[in-house]
Amino acid sequence: MKIKELYDLNHTITKEYLSKFEYPWETLDGIQTLICELGAKLDPEEYTERSPQVWVHKRAKIAPTAYLGAPCIIGADTEVRHCAFIRGGAIVGNGCVVGNSVELKNVILFDGVQTPHYNYVGDSILGYKSHMGAGSVTSNVKSDKTPVTVKSNSERHETGMKKIGAMLGDFVEIGCNSVLNPGTVVGRNSNVYPLSCVRGVIPANSIYKTGGTIVTKR
Repeated sequence: MKIKELYDLNHTITKEYLSKFEYPWETLDGIQTLICELGAKLDPEEYTERSPQVWVHKRAKIAPTAYLGAPCIIGADTEVRHCAFIRGGAIVGNGCVVGNSVELKNVILFDGVQTPHYNYVGDSILGYKSHMGAGSVTSNVKSDKTPVTVKSNSERHETGMKKIGAMLGDFVEIGCNSVLNPGTVVGRNSNVYPLSCVRGVIPANSIYKTGGTIVTKR
């Protein structure tokens, strides 16, 4: 569950910020302030401030129908496709894909992340080269609106926060039309089957199968 277990921080411009924390959800409240601080220091030879507090790398491709809300940073060689809705508070790394009708809100996407089709990602951190299949979403608020608890077999963390989505480690693959419930943590190199309803902590190098069975990768 810890940041050092989930992520290689060399694949994000938020390395210095994330390294101050132990658990990834602890970073969520500071994302918008972080974006403003980082944006002000970006090289104007590489980034264009398209509107106040919206910084886009000159090698990024932004579709004309995409909405970029402030504050946000879009990295080099990233593609933001038609009708994507970046509500604000989004750091999108280098070489990412933000696809058609995808919505991002208060997130950090490491380099190489793909959210290519009809995804909602809110109050979440997606690690290096993680991928969300078509229609998969993060649920970031419990139905009873109480604070989110992050649970594994051996640990229980009362976060005191009402909005936490999913923390995906590096190289995680989420199957199509899956729902990641509030406080879900998926360890590095793990896969989630399509149509899964996921909660809790999935260990690294695992496969989350239909019905919630978890097996270790061979």
